[in-house]
Amino acid sequence: MIRPVAQAANPSADAAAMLRRLGFALLFFAVPLAALFTRRALVVMAPLAVILLVLASVLEGSARNAWDKLITLATSPGGIAGLVLLLWAGLSLVWTPFLPQASERLFNIVGMALMGLGGYLAIPERMRSANLYLLPVGVGLAAVIAIGLTLTGGSRFDPGGPSLERGMLMLVLLVWPAIAWLHSRGRNLEALGLALAVAVCSLLTRDGLPLYGLAAGAIVFVITAWNPVLGARLTGFVMAGLLLFAPVLPFILKPVAAGLLGAGSPATLGLEAWRNVILDDPLRLLTGHGLETALRGRFFGLMPPSAPSTLLFEIWFELGLVGAVAGSVLLYQIVVGAESHRATVAPSIMAAFACTYALGCLGIGTTQVWWFTALLVLVLIFVAIERGQFRTKRPKAVLRRTP
Repeated sequence: MIRPVAQAANPSADAAAMLRRLGFALLFFAVPLAALFTRRALVVMAPLAVILLVLASVLEGSARNAWDKLITLATSPGGIAGLVLLLWAGLSLVWTPFLPQASERLFNIVGMALMGLGGYLAIPERMRSANLYLLPVGVGLAAVIAIGLTLTGGSRFDPGGPSLERGMLMLVLLVWPAIAWLHSRGRNLEALGLALAVAVCSLLTRDGLPLYGLAAGAIVFVITAWNPVLGARLTGFVMAGLLLFAPVLPFILKPVAAGLLGAGSPATLGLEAWRNVILDDPLRLLTGHGLETALRGRFFGLMPPSAPSTLLFEIWFELGLVGAVAGSVLLYQIVVGAESHRATVAPSIMAAFACTYALGCLGIGTTQVWWFTALLVLVLIFVAIERGQFRTKRPKAVLRRTP
């Protein structure tokens, strides 16, 4: 009797598979759950997950083509715009009045960008479905726990509630890739139930930011599902246009806000402060005041304390026209570039763009490390989901009768 030759064991491949599974478990399952209980969970777990993925890629030997991918990414229009934006932010250290704090912030941004590139290159070209199903399970379980914590007054680990609010913001972001994966697998009923659970979480929040972001994402999702080209182009034009023409907004919206909300409302006072900043020093619209001035300038008289804390104001105040133009080109290229994705994934990608941009425009702390980390996690998850869409349909067999 001839016995089959046993295949030689490959310890490197086994170790790589284990590290990759653990990394995706942290990224897809542990992050949405832990964010509800501790404010540092995202900042700690996301880099750890990327490190595990990079180690798995090195052990498996799949990181040999990393240089070609980096060249392609850097020479694309979006990559060039991102490099210009990063270089201009570094050059603004020359005239910023807060050099130590601005240098630390720039170091964090560069570190996040490098970590994102490492994670992007470490994600395999073909993702296993078993790893990707961890995402909707983690988001759904976190949504149920968040509803319970909100109804019972929060967790004993976080009595003040900031971690719970931040965890709900993470759920609003991560629900879109979870819906994309479930929809691509034909599990539309589960996707609808997951969306409803996260919507209930958003309704129970105190400040309303998660609900506004979720609503913006839902509108764009419906438009893109109806017409993918229109949804991508409209999202790109709106995001880039708002950033590019942001200095015009306080002059247009201030009378409207005063008439609807009153002259003493925070929104009206913020728009008035923004308008005064522009009129007092219009030449600063070209160069900006330098990195980190939007946050710390309130305490040192560089701008009124009532100035808005939004993405649009902060980019123009810190980086000026050059930063705004580079940021607009970067946003448009990224959004329109996502138009080529599959029809099952593209609506969720556009919804995630709209959700994150709406949260940034409504005053979320975009300069904080946890927000950069959240965006990085969101991008990596969408990359993993896109690389899990390799399944094709088998052709139908045709039976022919022979004469």
